[in-house]
Order: sequence, then structure tokens, then C-alpha cells
Amino acid sequence: MTTEAAHGERSTRIAIMLVTLLFLGNALNYVDRQVLALLKPTLEAEFGWSDSDYAHLGSTFQIAAAAALLGVGWFVDRLGVRWAYAIAISVWSLAGMAHALAQSVQQFVAARVVLAVGESVSTPAGIKTAATYLPVRQRNMAIGLINTAPNIGAIVTPLLIPPLALAFGWKAAFILTGALGLVWLVFWLPAMRKVRPIGDLPERAKVAWRPLLRDRRTWAVVGAKFCTDCVWWFVLFWMPDFFSRVFGMSQGELGLPIAIVFTLAALGAVTSGALYPIFLARGYSVNRARKMSMFIFALAVLAMPLALYTANPWIAAVCVGTGLFAHQGFSTNIFGMTADIIPPLRVATVIALGAVAGNLSGTAIIEFAGWSLGNGLGYGPLFAICSIAYLCALGVVHLIVPRLELADNKA
Repeated sequence: MTTEAAHGERSTRIAIMLVTLLFLGNALNYVDRQVLALLKPTLEAEFGWSDSDYAHLGSTFQIAAAAALLGVGWFVDRLGVRWAYAIAISVWSLAGMAHALAQSVQQFVAARVVLAVGESVSTPAGIKTAATYLPVRQRNMAIGLINTAPNIGAIVTPLLIPPLALAFGWKAAFILTGALGLVWLVFWLPAMRKVRPIGDLPERAKVAWRPLLRDRRTWAVVGAKFCTDCVWWFVLFWMPDFFSRVFGMSQGELGLPIAIVFTLAALGAVTSGALYPIFLARGYSVNRARKMSMFIFALAVLAMPLALYTANPWIAAVCVGTGLFAHQGFSTNIFGMTADIIPPLRVATVIALGAVAGNLSGTAIIEFAGWSLGNGLGYGPLFAICSIAYLCALGVVHLIVPRLELADNKA
């Protein structure tokens, strides 16, 4: 084997290892945050929560994450992804386990706040890792696979957590899922010693805030995330209640329809990673290929409100799942767009700012859901918001950056 071939094989092995660890870390991130939603009927009965109480728990998480994200980009860019991710997963794993000790709403709120702070690091660190350590030809597919991870976590969690809670109690569910992150940490730190940045990119850098905030590309990412992330948070936080309330499904029956929803979402994340390169291979420009990919997924979301017009929970699950299929496709394209048009030294910071915007819109829709349900309006207004969110996001991107172009490596 030639030296060049051996180097290429080693590079491929490292890329696979890196993407695998990022995939698992991002999956665990969503496992920990979804446990509360799946245990809502049990916790509601034990602690006497109302819809508003539950909504406040969700919005507290979103606000805490948004506040943390203001510093997360700086934290990741300055410390480097190896240590930033390691610290973050330690914090969120212990916070997830701490839910088992909670005896009041206030104690749940405290655990959710710490969980949110730790978990806010995951996405900026993951996208920066791809931008820093993977070449362009591998990056978009890698981001698609990493973006699939939340869905895998969201598929596995509803299948395992309700039976686990019924068999061993709700506290066991929080302890087990939190402990998984500490196991992941054992593999992450040694593995990151083997990777090196692409070209001459530094692993750590100061963040130049003034040019970042004056850059139109930053606000294209922020605007797109604000418009679309609220849909993800709405589905993640309220879908178990939707199937319980609308279709009368019990705690033990909720797992399968939720798993169907997130299985379709996972397929969306995987396929979207390939769509953009296909358009490029056909001779489309970076701008046209990216925006055409986004437009296709934005149209697919229009199937989501059909869940309101069926008496069959499985058809409803497919309708909502089709919406999340498209959401993940669109989201992967936002992340890919960011890695392409934003200089690598500021990618984590821009992704973090986008996540702040997404968490704020997520807070708004979670609170609005509690108000809508409490005032007899039901889920109709919420699904209407979901259906138009992606066309609005694409419009925002196009208005702010009419022509997307690849960035150089300068910050």
C-alpha cells in the first residue's frame, strides 16, 4: 500500500470514528431531554401538574438554553471541541440523573436549567468539529448523519422509557439515561487525541464579535433557525400529550406512534445529506443547490397539519413524521449552509447564536401551546404555525443572502 493510500485509509477511519462519537453524543443529548415529555402522564398524576405547569417546565429549559448559548459559541471556539464537549456531557448527564432526586416543581426546574446549560453545547460543538476536522467532500454527509442522531435518540427513548418507568419507576428512567453520557465520555477523550484540523486551522481561536455581528451571513443562519426550531421543540415537547389527549392513548401506548414520528425524522436527516451534493453534481451553483434543497423540504412540511383530520393515530403519526422528515432535511441544510458560508473559526459561535434564536421561538411555541390548550383552541393554531415556518425561513435566507458562496478560512 502506498503512503498516500495509507494516509487516505487512516483519514477515513478517523472520520468514521469522529462522526460515530458525535452521532452518539447528539443522540444522548436528546434522550435526556425527552424523558420528561414521555413521563408527563406519570409525573402529572404524582405531582398534580397542570398544562401550564408543564409548559413552564419546558419554557424554563428553553430560556436557560438560550441564555447559555450566548456564551457557548465563545466557550467552544476558545476551549476547543475536545474539552468543551467533555465538560458539557458531564454536566448534562449528572443533571439528568438529578431529576430522580426532585420532589417538587422547583427542584425539577433546577435540574432542567442545569440540563439545558450542558446540552446547549452539543450542536455548536458538533458542527464546529465537522467544519474543523472534515474535508468539504465529507462534511455535508457527516452533518446529515450527525443531525440524524436526535431522531435515533427520540426513536429509542419512547420505546424504552415507558416500559422501564412502569417496571422500575420513573426515577430509574432518569438515572439510566443520565449514566449513558458518562460511558460515552470514556471513549471521547482518548479518541480526540488522534484527530488533527484540516489544513492550518487552529483548534482554538478568539471570537471577533464585531465583524461576526455585522456579517449578513450570520443573520441568515439566525433567522432560519428562529423560524424553524420552534417546530422541533413543539413536536418534542407536546407530541406525547397530543397522542394522549386526542387519541386517548395511555402511558404504555405512547411509545410506538412517537417512534414512528422520529423514525421518519431520521430518514429526513439521512436523505438530506445526499440531496445537496446531487444538485451540485448536476451543475447547480452552491446557491441554487442549497436553496432548492430547502424549498423541497419546505413543501413537504405542508403534510403535517393533516394529523388533525384523522381519527387514526397511526395515520396522524405518519403525517407528523412527514413534517419532521422535512424539518430534519431543512435543518441539515441550515447546518450545511453554515459550515459552507461561515468561516470555520466562527462556526460554533454562529451556530450558537442560531440556537439562541431557535430556543426563544421554541419557548414561545411551548408557552403558546399551553395557553391554546388551556383556552380550548386545541392544536390547530400550532400546526398552522408549523406548516408555514419553513417557507418563511427560506424567504429570510434569500432576502438576507441572495447569493450563497463558499467562505474562505479567514474569520
